[in-house]
Amino acid sequence: MGDFRASNRQWNGAPPAFLSPSGNSQARQARQARQARQARQAALVPSSYGNIDYSQSREHLRTVCVTLAQQLLLAQAQQSRHCSPEHDIEPDPIVVPTVMAPPATATIDNFLSQISKILRDKDGVQLQDYLVIEPPLPQQYTLMVSELRQSFPAQREDSLETRLNKFLPETDKDGEFGGSWSGFLRFMKFYFGFLRDVNVENLLDTQEMLAELVSQCISALGHGGMGLVMLPTVISFSRTLARLTVGLDNRPDLTEKWVRRQSVGSGEDGESKLNIVEDTAEKIREGFKTCLNERTSGKGVTKDGKPKGKKIGIYLMANLCLKLYFQCHKTANATQMFTNTSNQSPPLSIYPASQRVTYLYYLGRFLFSNNHFFRAKVALEAAYNQCHAKCIKQRRRIAIYLITTNVILGRFPSAKLLQRPEAEGLHEKFLPICTAIAKGDLARFHQLFGSSADENDWFIKRGIFLPMRNRCEVLVWRSLARKTFILGGFQGDDGSKRAANLDIHQLQHLVTFLERRATSHLAQHKGLTNGTIRHTNAIFLVDDEPVHVDPDLEGMETPSTPLSASSFDAESMLSSLISQDLLAGYISHKLAKFVIIGASKNVKGAVGAGFPNVWETISSKSDDEVPGWVQDDTAAPGRWMGKMVGAGMVVNLSGARPAGSAPL
Repeated sequence: MGDFRASNRQWNGAPPAFLSPSGNSQARQARQARQARQARQAALVPSSYGNIDYSQSREHLRTVCVTLAQQLLLAQAQQSRHCSPEHDIEPDPIVVPTVMAPPATATIDNFLSQISKILRDKDGVQLQDYLVIEPPLPQQYTLMVSELRQSFPAQREDSLETRLNKFLPETDKDGEFGGSWSGFLRFMKFYFGFLRDVNVENLLDTQEMLAELVSQCISALGHGGMGLVMLPTVISFSRTLARLTVGLDNRPDLTEKWVRRQSVGSGEDGESKLNIVEDTAEKIREGFKTCLNERTSGKGVTKDGKPKGKKIGIYLMANLCLKLYFQCHKTANATQMFTNTSNQSPPLSIYPASQRVTYLYYLGRFLFSNNHFFRAKVALEAAYNQCHAKCIKQRRRIAIYLITTNVILGRFPSAKLLQRPEAEGLHEKFLPICTAIAKGDLARFHQLFGSSADENDWFIKRGIFLPMRNRCEVLVWRSLARKTFILGGFQGDDGSKRAANLDIHQLQHLVTFLERRATSHLAQHKGLTNGTIRHTNAIFLVDDEPVHVDPDLEGMETPSTPLSASSFDAESMLSSLISQDLLAGYISHKLAKFVIIGASKNVKGAVGAGFPNVWETISSKSDDEVPGWVQDDTAAPGRWMGKMVGAGMVVNLSGARPAGSAPL
């Protein structure tokens, strides 16, 4: 090609000697040289193809060389025929053969050739690198998109399918030697269609096209022999789809348009039952099922303790689904996922730390939302301990739910924990609640969770407002009853046969006093109610300022004093504490007393006997078994293959090996 480029240069300065006019022979030679130069220029490749890689177009180069050889032979023949000065005749015109142009789909053909080689090598990581979908696209892909739009528009899908069958024939159905299969051909057809038709400015259409592409990709993943090659691509495309969907979820105008489309497409008059995030999670969940249900030897674990085959992607796909379920507040859909994971997944410990931490975080939040606080604490604590210390953002997310769970269980965060970088700012949010619980300050506790409390939005956004308010109020009543018993209860003596007891009316009067103090105007001016924060029961107070009255309540008598707790309320709360084993004793309804059992035999006295430690009581009734978490604890006493065994229980010995056989 260097000689071709040299022929395009212009002459500068004096003309060479053989171009000077010195006779007819020299003129003929000049004309012949000029014609030969024009022929060589005609053989050059057009400039519009200068950016194509001709290393793959050997046929084109061969044609150019043959053409130049023909021109040289013709020039020599004409020169020998017209060498005499008497024959000053114009030479015959040289007919230049038409040069073969590069193929119109050279980039596509080259791309498909590389894909075919990747399939033969079974290189899933390289396949992921080649299948690019996120903008900005490299230059080669931009050329390929142009070729697709020119040669294979939407009206010529059949020709595109023919081209795919030519370069990616189905030569190996079992996948032993590598090759294409029908599911992969459908996926490649959708992939080219996505590159050709996608408009990234239209986010909603892009999401729908990408969701369909992911579905085809997961379908190709299901192939028994070659499906594993698709796993990196499935994970990459699913991540992109999840990220795009979460972004669209923050655009109500687009999500409403999506719902209307689904309603029209389904023929329903009402709104679609699914939203865009839940619909995406259901599509990605098919990939999770494909990875989980793969049948492999050794329970999906290699000899060196690594996940085998498609089971490598179990927790990667599960974490994407869980992220979307929590995004759309449809955590109930994850129940079956955790159940299937417990039954079919290899131990979580053999997977990378990032996958373990993410999975345990979502598992802990799922258990927390279903009021399994001790199990949630176990999962969240494991996620926090396994999360790297430099991952401050991730550790903070875990710490918020871990602290909340422990407060509900009666364990307060230590000062050392609240001083860590990931706990910055959590001291101001949780310490007032812990102080109110420890002191039994029921009025202060109600203020912290009142309608005008400063931190309400922060707690509501994370879904921990109602669990803390409802579950921790019981602990406040326990602390208040304990303090009331210490101050005015009968703690028993050696010379009396009367058991230690607490008068319920005393507890009632103390609660009423605290409520009145919190709702009095004097207490508000003194700052006992934290300035503008008013107690919930302040709505029942008579105030000089105009107050909005609901039309449905107009004309009803307003109490002049706040509602007081009755003895029935106090007795009901004590009964609840006794049923949860947070109080040890019984209630004498006739005497209106709470009677403590075993005070004389307890080394801690009546207080220790009647008011046991909350955390110790709850933990003694719980175990570390967490549904959805497959742990490698088959050697633990009373366990087999991760499940509890005992008398009267059936043990599945299908995976047991003969005694004395070599370990796996």
